[in-house]
Amino acid sequence: MQPVDQVRHVARTLRILADAGVIAPMRPQRAVRTAMTVMRWGTTPAGGYAVGNIRRPDRPAVIDEVGTLTFREVHRRTNALASQWSTRGIGEGDVVAILCRNHRGFVEATVACSKLGAHALYLNTMFAGPQVCDVCEQENASAIVYDQEFAAAVAELGSYRQRFLAIADDDAPPADPTLEGLIAAGDPADLDPPATQGRVIILTSGTTGTPKGARRRQPRSLAPAAGLLSIIPLHADEPWMVAAPLFHSWGYAHFTLGMALGATLVLARRFDAESTLATAARHRCTTLAVVPVMLQRILELPPEAVARLDLSALRVIDASGSVLPGPLATEVMDRFGDILYNLYGSTEVAWATIAAPRDLREAPGTAGRAPFGTRVRIFDDEDREVAPGEVGRVFVGNELVFEGYTGGGGKAVIDGLLSTGDVGHFDASGRLFVDGRDDEMIVSGGENVFPREVEDLLSHHAAVEDVAVIGVPDDRFGQRLRAFVVRRDDEACTTEDLRGYVKENLALYKVPRDVVFVDELPRNSTGKVLKRELARLDDTATA
Repeated sequence: MQPVDQVRHVARTLRILADAGVIAPMRPQRAVRTAMTVMRWGTTPAGGYAVGNIRRPDRPAVIDEVGTLTFREVHRRTNALASQWSTRGIGEGDVVAILCRNHRGFVEATVACSKLGAHALYLNTMFAGPQVCDVCEQENASAIVYDQEFAAAVAELGSYRQRFLAIADDDAPPADPTLEGLIAAGDPADLDPPATQGRVIILTSGTTGTPKGARRRQPRSLAPAAGLLSIIPLHADEPWMVAAPLFHSWGYAHFTLGMALGATLVLARRFDAESTLATAARHRCTTLAVVPVMLQRILELPPEAVARLDLSALRVIDASGSVLPGPLATEVMDRFGDILYNLYGSTEVAWATIAAPRDLREAPGTAGRAPFGTRVRIFDDEDREVAPGEVGRVFVGNELVFEGYTGGGGKAVIDGLLSTGDVGHFDASGRLFVDGRDDEMIVSGGENVFPREVEDLLSHHAAVEDVAVIGVPDDRFGQRLRAFVVRRDDEACTTEDLRGYVKENLALYKVPRDVVFVDELPRNSTGKVLKRELARLDDTATA
């Protein structure tokens, strides 16, 4: 980047951050303390809550089912927790696994890791015991923080890793030390920063294979935050209802943005559509962070259940983590107003594009445009950039791309941009459309087919509630498409109805040979369809 461009980049970053309230006037003494704290701790979770303790000590930082913690309380409590962990041998470079739902324990364990220079490894709450063991072994975790509901899975780890209980579900004496007990016994005084900052390890979704750990360093500046804020109008000092899992990239993004913006994170351990909206209304939340499947559940609520809630403070619903079908986006905006934003990205590249309400209205199904500070390009199989309308591999560059998988290896790189593993195209207006995973393309009778296109079409059918399409072996054509469909309760349709609908709108070779009607699709905790589970269904199940 040329010097003039660097100056412009910095100037725009500062303007965006100022508009969002990240940068705001303050008394000289407080400004000096803030600057010195950032210099010592950087833009880490430890630094975020240390700054929060200076700028807004009495403002609520976390609200969960247990109660409310201010920024001062989180700062002092995580000092105490870090001091206790230090006496138990946890320090720089150690890996601490965190198997927690959305509550204060997740936040405090993460911040304590940061204060010690330890790496935080986030485990999926849907993991069974063998997966917990495999990942902890693979990532060499020396300790684990867990909720009591996961005690059976954690028990399989054996006794050579330290274990700490985050949330208990009963009054029985805990088998392991609790975070609350350690905090009560710890020293809340400020700590010295570690020589080396800890990293976070977020696991890939593992929809088509075993989850892999993706190493991500802490951002060097607030420029990445400015990128997201350039499109999504989040603002400082506001309450956010974060329903998306914190262990996932999207939930974690709100955790880190919340530190920068001094937001109050409103958390619930389990998602329930009606109670989530009720909690958001009670705390006058301005933002609701979700994964798309949560929006489906919210729209299933009776209109009168939503109408009796005062959601007038809500001005942003932002979704990510899985595909947001065009009809679902339209229905959400028809119900709640044009306040929906959809972010497309991955564990490896963080975010790539964001679709604002206008994009979702004008081009349902779009993934949107690259935000400030992010570059998105599409290349063919010979690494040449393609023209608008042509399908190719999606590559992304920004400050948050990962450093590689913890087990070794990475993604393809072209001109400094990292592969997302998806294929897509730009429309004439520069909006990105994701056509599918590059490893999901099938060849049927010599024709290339991406299941995503067929899924998008079928999602518009009035009788279809949910749909997923995969490729299966075929003796005659090599591969064929099979659609798995969840029908709406009050709608009926047959295999031939849906095949005919596809034939009317797409090429003949894109018509699914088989249609399987199911009660629900297997999904992971962020709503992504587990296509490997669909592939295991027997051929005799076809309708």
